[in-house]
Amino acid sequence: MARILLIEDDNDVREWLRQVLERVGYEVEEACNGDEGIERYREKQADLIITDIIMPKKEGIETITDLRVEFPDVKVIAISGGGRLGPEPYLELAKGFGANRIIMKPFTTAEILEAIQELLEQPSEGPR
Repeated sequence: MARILLIEDDNDVREWLRQVLERVGYEVEEACNGDEGIERYREKQADLIITDIIMPKKEGIETITDLRVEFPDVKVIAISGGGRLGPEPYLELAKGFGANRIIMKPFTTAEILEAIQELLEQPSEGPR
C-alpha cells in the first residue's frame, strides 16, 4: 500500500487523519511543521504528501514551494481551515504554488480518501 507523509501542526487533526489513513491500509509518516516534513521526505520519500497551510516554523505554501524545487513530481494535497481571511485564499495560493489538490477543513473521510486515491492513480507529472 502507498506511503503518505502527513504534515500537520494540530495534534488532534494529525492523529485523526493518521488513524483514518492507517485503517484503510496506508503507511503514514507524520511531521508537525514544514521543516520537519521536508526532512522526513528527504530521508524516505512518500507516494503522496498531505500538508496543512497555516503552521509554525515553515508554513504550507513555503513547504510546497520548497518541495516542488527539490522534488518536482511529488504529489501534494493542501488542507486548511483558514486564517484571518478564511481558508479559500490560502488554498488557492497553495494551488498556484503547486498543490495537486486543495481541501477545505473540516472535510469528511470520504473527501480526503477520494482525493488520495485519485492522485495515487495518476502518473507522476508534477502539479496540474
